Amino acid sequence: MPLHFLTADGELDATASDAPLPYEERERWRRPYRPGPWRVAGAALALLLAAYMLMSTLIIAMAGAAAEAAVCLLVAALVIAYALRLLRMGVWVSARGIRQVGLVSTTTLSWREVSAVRTVQQPVKWLGLPRTVQGQALLVEPRRGEALRPVLTDHNADFLSRPDSFDQAADVVEGWAAENRRP
Repeated sequence: MPLHFLTADGELDATASDAPLPYEERERWRRPYRPGPWRVAGAALALLLAAYMLMSTLIIAMAGAAAEAAVCLLVAALVIAYALRLLRMGVWVSARGIRQVGLVSTTTLSWREVSAVRTVQQPVKWLGLPRTVQGQALLVEPRRGEALRPVLTDHNADFLSRPDSFDQAADVVEGWAAENRRP
């Protein structure tokens, strides 16, 4: 029995559709880098806490205290929403613009509204905490209005101890800006 799906010259190549690959869809919002280990670990710990809370919800509901179980279920749902939002945080780009997703807010600028995207040396927050260290930050300067907070830093949860990944992500965002920005 031939297993064509396991071979490089299988029949799947003949039936491939002409649909564009995901990275070819320029209008789709995409993150130009992978979430870092600190961000993933924080979300995993939050989901672990939510799992314990859901188990306690079940135990409380089986004991007959419906109001307390509902409160526990609500808090577990909030922790799950926090973990998902934590994973979604970061910079997203498309042919339409740049989007900075935070924990509770999202800022979107079209490329026409952006005057410059550049990497600078400046004090940056370490893992988003109040402590600052000297590092690199990717700044987006709008044509009008207030400057955005640093879009990417080399000491945030995505790039801590990964300077090459920060450089690559900053280059990709600057490339998207150079390609799509119109004077």
